[in-house]
Amino acid sequence: MARRKPYVTPLRIFHITAIRNLESIAERGALYAKAVLAKKGLEYGNIAYQGAQGKRATKLVEKPPGQTLHHYVPFYFAPRSPMLRTIEGGNVEGCPYRQRDIAHLESTVEDVTSTGLHYVFYDYNATLDIATCYSDVRDLDRVDWPLFYEPPQLDSYCKYWFSTMSEPRYVLRQETRQAEFLVHRKFPLKLITRVGVYDGEKQTEVRQIFEQFGVELPVEVKREWYF
Repeated sequence: MARRKPYVTPLRIFHITAIRNLESIAERGALYAKAVLAKKGLEYGNIAYQGAQGKRATKLVEKPPGQTLHHYVPFYFAPRSPMLRTIEGGNVEGCPYRQRDIAHLESTVEDVTSTGLHYVFYDYNATLDIATCYSDVRDLDRVDWPLFYEPPQLDSYCKYWFSTMSEPRYVLRQETRQAEFLVHRKFPLKLITRVGVYDGEKQTEVRQIFEQFGVELPVEVKREWYF
């Protein structure tokens, strides 16, 4: 008998980026890893912690094809991530954006694995020492999925993500909700299933960007993906 998957299928994954980056993404037809962007001399609107980026620039991925975390395009396993909350709070040095300026790009693990792209995933935030690297989807059950799906829910994901030291079940909830699915070097835009934005004004803005470059992608107001 096949082992029951502890996660919902298709397993959705989410990449967040500043809307100002969508023009260059649409023009290139792909998301590129940070190291690839740097090599090509391409600029982009940064939304990441500089301290965390230092770790990502040096931490080696233990599974093939290796290289550092910066050689991978990162995705979370849920929208409304702790990182988005940090951005909204103005707590990312040098980042002028707030959550309204951020778009969610949604895809699925199944779409990635069907294309032969190289990927790895981590059971916690990839920069953490406690995080384990995997390269076989059969190991996805190593992620603590109930922390993603328990009630109360927004769009099938638990509304809460923060760690609570007084509750043993939730001591590592934030670290778990930052578990990552990483695609090596380049993620084709054609694998994005839809784009979620904060409100109707941003929906119009993103649609106009895509129309300019002939990109046909659903752009939806997904207020439940935001704080």
